[in-house]
Amino acid sequence: MNEKMVSKKLEDLPPLTEADRERLAVLAARPDSEIDLSDMPELTEEDWKTAVRGKHYRPVKAQITAHLDKDVLAWLKADGRGYQTRMNAILRREMLQSRASNQQQ
Repeated sequence: MNEKMVSKKLEDLPPLTEADRERLAVLAARPDSEIDLSDMPELTEEDWKTAVRGKHYRPVKAQITAHLDKDVLAWLKADGRGYQTRMNAILRREMLQSRASNQQQ
C-alpha cells in the first residue's frame, strides 16, 4: 500500500469565517459542566501510571549537514546503530531544558 503523507501548517489553513468565529465563541462560553462525558471511559490511577506522553507525536524531520568534533561523533556512534536518534534526543532534552529555564525568568 502506497500512502502519501499530508502535512499542513497553521499558516496554510484558510482564514476563519465569521460563522466559524461565532461557533467557536459559543463553544468557548459553554461551561465544562455541560460537556457530555457519558461515552468516555473513566481513567484510573493505574491507567495514568502506564501513560506515555506524546506517544503519537512525530515531529517533522529536516535533513541537515552538521560539522561535529570527531570525538563527539565517535562517542555518539560507540553504542552502534541509532546515533542520529540519540543525537536528536540529546538536542531535544537541551532544547526543552532551555525553554523551561527561559520561561521561569
